[in-house]
Amino acid sequence: MQNASPYKIPAQTRIGHVHLKVSNLQRSLDFYCGLLGFEVTMTYGQDAAFISAGGYHHHIGLNTWQSKGASPAPKNAPGLFHTAIVYPTRKELAVILQRLQAFEYPLTGAADHGVSEALYLNDPDENGVELYWDRPQEEWPRKPDGSLDMYTRTLDLASLLTTLS
Repeated sequence: MQNASPYKIPAQTRIGHVHLKVSNLQRSLDFYCGLLGFEVTMTYGQDAAFISAGGYHHHIGLNTWQSKGASPAPKNAPGLFHTAIVYPTRKELAVILQRLQAFEYPLTGAADHGVSEALYLNDPDENGVELYWDRPQEEWPRKPDGSLDMYTRTLDLASLLTTLS
């Protein structure tokens, strides 16, 4: 790669979907669809499913092709850190927080990053999941040179929930 000419990925590029290896397909569907509200768009036999928000063909693929009944991946090994799911508004993030609390589903963290507010949890296979909303770009913290000045501060969950009143 040292001799590769500089290349800038097109600004319109986006991440299309994530495909997760899971140990129990139904348990994962219960989490992603039953708790988080995704919808099944297609199943592939009894070993895979594709799920989405809003009718897209799929945001998340789930399969047990190589992982049925397996233990979670070790925390200290290379692999996926988390899947990030963007909510359209702060209020929608508060709605899912309230739902997680109602189901007593544990968070692993909650952070204000300046550019976003985020909830962190693990799915049944201990894959990290980030649920967040982005603040408008004009509110993002910036350094004097214009670059981002993101940070990690504790998210005030009570304040987040006030958006529901």
